[in-house]
Amino acid sequence: MGILSGKTVLLTGATRGIGRAMASCFAKEGAELAFTYLNSDEKCKSLENELRSLGVKAKGYKSDASDFAQTGQTVQQVVNDFGKIDILVNNAGITKDGLVFRISEESWDEVIDSNLKSAFNYIHACVPLMLKQRSGNILSVSSIVGMHGNPGQCNYAASKAGIIGLTKSLAKEIGSRNIRVNAIAPGFVLTEMTSKMNEETLRKWCQDIPMQRGGTPEEIAQSALFLISDMSSYVTGHILQVDGGRCI
Repeated sequence: MGILSGKTVLLTGATRGIGRAMASCFAKEGAELAFTYLNSDEKCKSLENELRSLGVKAKGYKSDASDFAQTGQTVQQVVNDFGKIDILVNNAGITKDGLVFRISEESWDEVIDSNLKSAFNYIHACVPLMLKQRSGNILSVSSIVGMHGNPGQCNYAASKAGIIGLTKSLAKEIGSRNIRVNAIAPGFVLTEMTSKMNEETLRKWCQDIPMQRGGTPEEIAQSALFLISDMSSYVTGHILQVDGGRCI
């Protein structure tokens, strides 16, 4: 029996990186997993097979998290298939970096929609279900960039700062209904994207981190597990930095 046994988790953006690590971590703790993805049917099938091999129910849903109507339809499909949603994890997101005066309106809108509006869309669709249940847990993935800024990432920083404001406000709105709302703010994480960096670039990134290394997706997933489980039953409205001390 894992600490998430009997719980149904809806996780957005789950087929790679931090999302995939979270899906695996939650399944190992007994959660049934409904997850969304945008493009790769092959990665979806691979993740479904991986999660099911752990003995839990798992199903992927091809869905654009930035599309309000599509999100509502996806949530209804999940409820039809799983019967309930106990935990929502908003992980879907993208980056389109550039200096602010060079960012196109399209790039700005795409990042805000994919990172911030997507969280609103799923919250809007899931909260009524949780209110009826009088229980629920919502976790959104922010970033230390949303807390402290970063040159060349004004659009990304704005979207992740928005997640923080959304989290804190929503926690105050629905805390009395036994629904907790938190966010996690990862720092520099070693993913497929960073694996393409050369050794010197990686070394420079890590110089400013007290622990002198990047985090792993699995370490982010373990921190997320704490916030969506009963181990954090009296924690809401909190933004957990997981950054190796980068932003002490």
